[in-house]
Amino acid sequence: MKVNSTKHSLIDSLRQLTREKWALAATIFTGKMLGLLAVLVAMVTLPGLLGTSAHAAAAAPPKPTDLETSMMNSINTAWTLVAAFLVFGMQAGFVMLEAGFARKRETVNVLMECMFDTCLCGILFYAIGYSFMFSEGNGFIGYHWFFLQGAPATYETTGIPVIAHWIFQYAFADTCSTVVSGAMIGRTSFRGDILYSIGITGFIYPIIGHWAWGPDGWLALMGTAGHFYTALGQGFRDFAGSTVVHTIGGVASLAGAIVLGPRLGRIFARDDKEKGGMPAGHNMLMAAVGTFILWFGWYGFNPGSSLSAMDAQGIGRIATNTTLAACGGGMTAMCAALWWGTTKGKFDLGFTLNGTLAGLVAITCPCYWVSPLGAMILGGVAGFVVFGGMYLLEYFRIDDPVGAVSVHGFAGIWGTLSLGLFATGEYGITGPTGPDNSAANLVKGIFYGGDASVLKAQAIGTFTIAIAVFVVTFVMMFIINKLPYPWKLRVEEHGELGIGGLDVFDHGIEVYPAQDDDITLTGLFEKSGTVSV
Repeated sequence: MKVNSTKHSLIDSLRQLTREKWALAATIFTGKMLGLLAVLVAMVTLPGLLGTSAHAAAAAPPKPTDLETSMMNSINTAWTLVAAFLVFGMQAGFVMLEAGFARKRETVNVLMECMFDTCLCGILFYAIGYSFMFSEGNGFIGYHWFFLQGAPATYETTGIPVIAHWIFQYAFADTCSTVVSGAMIGRTSFRGDILYSIGITGFIYPIIGHWAWGPDGWLALMGTAGHFYTALGQGFRDFAGSTVVHTIGGVASLAGAIVLGPRLGRIFARDDKEKGGMPAGHNMLMAAVGTFILWFGWYGFNPGSSLSAMDAQGIGRIATNTTLAACGGGMTAMCAALWWGTTKGKFDLGFTLNGTLAGLVAITCPCYWVSPLGAMILGGVAGFVVFGGMYLLEYFRIDDPVGAVSVHGFAGIWGTLSLGLFATGEYGITGPTGPDNSAANLVKGIFYGGDASVLKAQAIGTFTIAIAVFVVTFVMMFIINKLPYPWKLRVEEHGELGIGGLDVFDHGIEVYPAQDDDITLTGLFEKSGTVSV
């Protein structure tokens, strides 16, 4: 009994010692955690309260050295030039898209117009266009640096050489010029094309574009002290050109299409439900390949507009948003045509291609400030916009063979307005050393808790530019169309309806010339009676 009593006493002592050790360990651990918490709280709050140099250093990182700045500028310049080459490559896409949607008899004319516009744009944008658009002047026009003479080494605070910035912006100007020809296919004389191209590339695009992108443009400075609508507190934003490039091109297309009237023999759906509607393009394979080339070029168009490879998160977000908006636009346009189009129950390739392009046009303005989900949604809306826009033009008997007005004009306006709805409030501005997301630069749309000020600024900017472009372009096209032959805008009737159409009349060649000495296998089989066709 005594042994058992001693045993139980020893066990109780051990248990008591164990409980005391655990209690001591828990007390020490708790004390350490409370101490650590106190240190963390002090680290966060005391620098802010005392305003120490450590806190100041965190808020304002040291400036890069001259060597670092030189390296960053070189990288940013290379990035901008690569983007410029991608944007320039979009001309191949435009040529194929427009030629594919055109009738065979007007294909050479499309190719020649695009080639000519590219050459003309380079000369005019070098001589006067870049000066009007990007040099300092007043709120409406720049008036320095003609022929790039007297320009500084670098453009503004970007660190990008002016000569590199010029070639990037030349590719944009060429895009705008090419858009206009799409709605005027099949009935525009080539000499008339020369005249209106001079007006748009040399004057309309760069001067009106200066309002939004010029260093002292009145829309760009809107909402700031001493400038238009100071109380709004917001300037007009267009990151890569939904309005400046695409809406200008699309609205100019609308003015030209109205002045020209429809192609001879064009039957509209409201006049004949069975035979009416847009004539089928002669080569939809070419149109589809052109769309993919344009999509690829848009990866220079949008991310390249940052002019900065240092903003890694920014250019990655832009590229992702560009992709998802295109996907959303193509899907919704396809579904809209399937459900409600004249080809109801069929999957329409033309609408799918244009819906994809509409998504790309729409995301071009807000690409930096929206989330991937927002990009997909606004791109999807653009697909419905282009579907409705094309049927609206059909109702008003406006002949737009490639859908340029709807894709670039209507979708461009929608994309510009969408910034006021979908901007997340997380992103500010990009720059040569990276993004600046300080509170003063953040852009927040209505769907993310912002007020209507951003939407108001976007509406003022895009509708002002659209109205100004339409009025000026309409007057210019009207005057050109009143000129005597051969400078009249619209080609003569026999030039449009004669053998070989506009291609033979203005250019003396067909896109697929028949060769008398060509003997195909099918022809041999037909002659031998082996097969019947």
